[in-house]
Amino acid sequence: MDHPAAKKTCCESVQDFFTSAKFLIYMGHALSTWGDRMWNFAVAVFLVELYGNSLLLTAVYGLVVAGSVLLLGAIIGDWVDRNPRLKVAQTSLLVQNSCVIACGVLLMVVFQYKEQLASLYSGWILTICYILVITIANIANLASTATSITIQRDWVVVVAGQDSSKLADMNATVRIIDQLTNILAPMLVGQIMAFGSHFIGCGFISGWNLCSMCLEYTLLWKVYQKTPALAVKGGQKESGQELKQLNNQKDLENGQNPEESSQPLMNEASMVEKADSSKEQSCCYQVTEPLRTLKSGWVAYYNQNIFLAGMSLACLYMTVLGFDCITTGYAYTQGLNGSVLSLLMGASAVFGICGTVAFTWIRKKCGLIRTGFISGVAQLSCLLLCVASVFTPGSPFNLNVSPFQDLYSHLMGETTLLEPDHNIHVGVNATSSAPSEELPQPLESYISVSLLFAGVIAARVGLWSFDLTVTQLIQENVIESERGVVNGVQNSMNYLLDLLHFIMVILAPNPEAFGLLVIISVSFVAIGHAMYFRFAFKSLGSRLFLCCSPEQKVETVESPSLPTTV
Repeated sequence: MDHPAAKKTCCESVQDFFTSAKFLIYMGHALSTWGDRMWNFAVAVFLVELYGNSLLLTAVYGLVVAGSVLLLGAIIGDWVDRNPRLKVAQTSLLVQNSCVIACGVLLMVVFQYKEQLASLYSGWILTICYILVITIANIANLASTATSITIQRDWVVVVAGQDSSKLADMNATVRIIDQLTNILAPMLVGQIMAFGSHFIGCGFISGWNLCSMCLEYTLLWKVYQKTPALAVKGGQKESGQELKQLNNQKDLENGQNPEESSQPLMNEASMVEKADSSKEQSCCYQVTEPLRTLKSGWVAYYNQNIFLAGMSLACLYMTVLGFDCITTGYAYTQGLNGSVLSLLMGASAVFGICGTVAFTWIRKKCGLIRTGFISGVAQLSCLLLCVASVFTPGSPFNLNVSPFQDLYSHLMGETTLLEPDHNIHVGVNATSSAPSEELPQPLESYISVSLLFAGVIAARVGLWSFDLTVTQLIQENVIESERGVVNGVQNSMNYLLDLLHFIMVILAPNPEAFGLLVIISVSFVAIGHAMYFRFAFKSLGSRLFLCCSPEQKVETVESPSLPTTV
């Protein structure tokens, strides 16, 4: 007799989930990241194809993107903080997708009429098209940064409400969506370009972003309607109260009663307000406003109690031990083919998802701060395999060969005869493999490269768990009025260390120096986790090592002075 009622209740609960704000955020994020991953993969391929299989345009694009986020991260975050949530989300969404659509259409024109454009005005028209493509794509990436800060760092926190466990589950789900789309989206667009053409690939991405933009816009509006708290941005009132308290404190220090002193100062206050108003209207003040915003953003980031935790995450970007163009290039020099690399990348993604799942489980058992400490120990332990690979049989590590030999040869215009397995330089252009007829020579021993990739893949568990830990620490411990600017500066720090790691590889691109880069990378990871240990020990003291204590006790001791909003 109870079965129909139970069935009805189950159906209602399922229906409630699929119409909840949480599920709608997942759907919108999946659509957004799918489009981003397709575009980020395809734009590099398009730029290589446009410039005659050279990686010059791709390298320029990468440096422009990294430099723009580095310089403008705090300003973007401040813009997110100063404006209503819905306006920020809708504006960044429209700008991002519109730029991708415009860039895709422009690339279609260039692919279709490249020869005609190259013949006009000595090729200047084609050069202008290249500049426009990189510029528009960079604007799309900046808008994507704003979208990421808005949705992943702010909206998710509000939708989760006061439930820290729900916030952790939402962060983990969002990260799993990121990892799955990072694998599947490039595969789809790659197949389209392989069986079709680059022209068709551009058209498909433009059409996808047009449809996706409409769906994402609708989903954002529904989430906003279902979550009334999104309409209210906290922090502004608190800032006013803090300012008032500071003024009262100054009055007390001067021996005056705040209530008595407030009346005589009314005229003075009005005069100050008029002066400030005229100052704000001055041209000089408006011109220097971005610089002051940039400075205040970095100061706000530095003054956060989770500053060391954020810096520890940024240090992890200063590494060659990731599945990017550098690792791919080095793998080719060590005799690994594309098929093996694709399997290794798949295994890396699986371990990354395991780290995301492990984060939720460890956080429930040990608390959030301890989760970061445990994850850091796990990652660093796995990376010791990479250090061991430098000194094992099969490693090309050789200090007798100058790390700057290749750079010096290129700068002096010299041509050097390389061994067959040195046809690929590990650097920004490391994705360019040797010619198809000159495959890398098989190694005498694969022990070194096996240990290297075993350490890289296994470390993904600790890496993603640690990343989620720092992300949630920032979400929980930064007030709403500074959440955008702090996350903007965090993105800038990440890009800064990422730029430094590319510069490091450009200075020492030959395979013999890769072992030295591995040691430097692991050293930076160790420095990052040392910073986090200092933050964790300062927050918990000796309780940090009591890993099985209840989560509630951890959270009450985490940092009483932190202005938590969750």
